Amino acid sequence: MPTIPGMFTALDALPFADRLISLRHALHREPELGLDLPLSQAKVLGALAGLPLEITIGTGLTSVTAVLRGGRPGPAVLLRGDMDALPVQEESGVAYASTIPGVMHACGHDIHTSAVVGAAHLLAARRAELAGDVVFMFQPGEEGQRGAKVMIEEGVLDAAGSRVVAAYAIHVASTMLPLGVVATRPGTILAASDSVTVTVHGKGGHGSSPHLAVDPVPALCEMVTALQTMITRTADAFDPAVLTVGSIHAGSAFNVIPEMGTFQATVRTFSPGTHRKIQAAVKRVVQGIADAHGVRVEIDYQANYPVTVNDPAEAAFALATVRGLVGPQRAFQAPQPVAGAEDFSFVLEQVPGAYLMVGAVPPGTDPGAAPMNHAPQAVFDDRSVLEAATVLASLAAARLAKASSDAVPAAATNPAAAPDTAPDTASGAASNPASGAASGAVSGAASGAVSGAASGAVSGVASNPASGAASDTVSGAASGAAE
Repeated sequence: MPTIPGMFTALDALPFADRLISLRHALHREPELGLDLPLSQAKVLGALAGLPLEITIGTGLTSVTAVLRGGRPGPAVLLRGDMDALPVQEESGVAYASTIPGVMHACGHDIHTSAVVGAAHLLAARRAELAGDVVFMFQPGEEGQRGAKVMIEEGVLDAAGSRVVAAYAIHVASTMLPLGVVATRPGTILAASDSVTVTVHGKGGHGSSPHLAVDPVPALCEMVTALQTMITRTADAFDPAVLTVGSIHAGSAFNVIPEMGTFQATVRTFSPGTHRKIQAAVKRVVQGIADAHGVRVEIDYQANYPVTVNDPAEAAFALATVRGLVGPQRAFQAPQPVAGAEDFSFVLEQVPGAYLMVGAVPPGTDPGAAPMNHAPQAVFDDRSVLEAATVLASLAAARLAKASSDAVPAAATNPAAAPDTAPDTASGAASNPASGAASGAVSGAASGAVSGAASGAVSGVASNPASGAASDTVSGAASGAAE
């Protein structure tokens, strides 16, 4: 029996298992990039058809926002599932591998999307018990296009009629975390991600006569090494920063001084204050070296994603809820943040919430040696769809129950704060002009691929305790889990 009001178990998800895994396979076969995901949007709309949802689609991107109205009055919470893939040529070897050359769901977003669909089915089945509403946020463009920010601008946080009081998202890991193990932490959980492109302009010439040219290469090289020194002298050892130069180019021949050279870097920081300091320091160091060498420099510094910060109270609530769901051996507090980045950070800048990691390493695979997220060989176990769906549904239901419980003292002293009945506004609310185009989008997409998946969904998930995992597994699991 559930230990917290509104909680779900993997057994509750079994009736939906074949549909959810078929959806996951269909999404995986036809991955899409960026903000325009028409095939994925159609599959999601088809999978939600028939549920008592108020559905809207995005205008600046192919998002789907669905609102489930609870049977009792209360606030709204949000569950996010990102839908986009990566420009990676798949080498996983799975039967449902990508059919789109050069594009792969290498970060598990097909599982995130299917899990939020699963949460919608689970919660709709208990709609009468919900003390409030649930917003389901199906988001394109997580992998660098700021899709969450676009959806916020289009009103997703207020889709239920008032601002959501909490927001939750999960991310599956293809490495380090055994199947079904869950980790989160209060405060910073993921880094801010910035990109830097530096272009140095000199004056070309013959390699034998550098005194007649203005060589950009020494300046370029000095900038790269000086930036590493700057990081060690600027960032607090307990509030670190990472700067990695991943690309450097100059010239085309061994005996020619080029006109220009360029390098590109990623910068990761873990607090807003350090983020500001490092951004200013990068510009100062690069400009100073350019001036010293007599070259002209262009600095394109892009602040991409802010720090992902879990609200301490929501993180504690989420961890307690998940421990009640899966047991204390399979849910733990991560000891430190990781340097991956996420645009769910934009949501958590606006409302309190929590971001959680869920293990998806197939049983029989060594979690420490499994290919990480973003790798062409990354494999995510189907059963993580059910695990993630029950985690998300339980978080939403338990959070609404908590809000209702917290409101009892106020209602006792103020009868007007607790109306006897709530109108059933969701009746017939699922009218969706786009659903006709989507009907059947998932039907038969993975015929035969899910045989036996439902019957083993619980036993396989439960056989991966997290003993000994908490001290060092999250860093590797999450470092490639996001942008």
